[in-house]
Amino acid sequence: MDALLDLLRGTVTSPWVYLVIFGLTAVDAFFPAVPGEAAVITAGVLSASGGHPSLTLVIVSAAVGALVGDHISYAIGRGGGAHRLARLPDGSRRRASSEWARRAVDRRGGMILTTSRYVPGGRTAVTLTMGAVGYPRRSFLLYDSIAAVTWALYCGLLGFFGGLAFERDPVKGVLVGVGLSVVVTFGLEGIRWLRRRLRGHASSRH
Repeated sequence: MDALLDLLRGTVTSPWVYLVIFGLTAVDAFFPAVPGEAAVITAGVLSASGGHPSLTLVIVSAAVGALVGDHISYAIGRGGGAHRLARLPDGSRRRASSEWARRAVDRRGGMILTTSRYVPGGRTAVTLTMGAVGYPRRSFLLYDSIAAVTWALYCGLLGFFGGLAFERDPVKGVLVGVGLSVVVTFGLEGIRWLRRRLRGHASSRH
């Protein structure tokens, strides 16, 4: 474990760490399997002890990476994403996410773009759908900037305060930070599922 911590500290003290965070958060925006959020939280934890890496630069790198990645996803949607979404298998998780995203964009695009940043699969579906349906670029840039900055602040500060709470055990701080992030994500998904069920029950009564 000590060797792992030494490796992490050696990595985060390098100026390349900000480029790594930028790259991970950018790719994570359109390929959610990449652990962009965990990387930002981990960097935030380690910044709490010794000031390396810089928490401010971690947050800036994450926000810019997320913004660039979301725009890549949007561009993919503009470049034929609608056809790809239409070919997704009926009943699949991705198809359900895409249909939810399309309905949400039609009703309240800005709000759903901002909140979907906290739902890994949901944010990709939303940005792809916004591109596919031709959501205005200026509005997308405005709301996505808000989403990217607040998300980067959330992840960075979550890690930082986790690092302060477990200053003598950074690994525990990372686990707590990532764990809280997972709880928030599943909490949002649970609320969305419950609201969908309640709407389904309400419509079935009419």
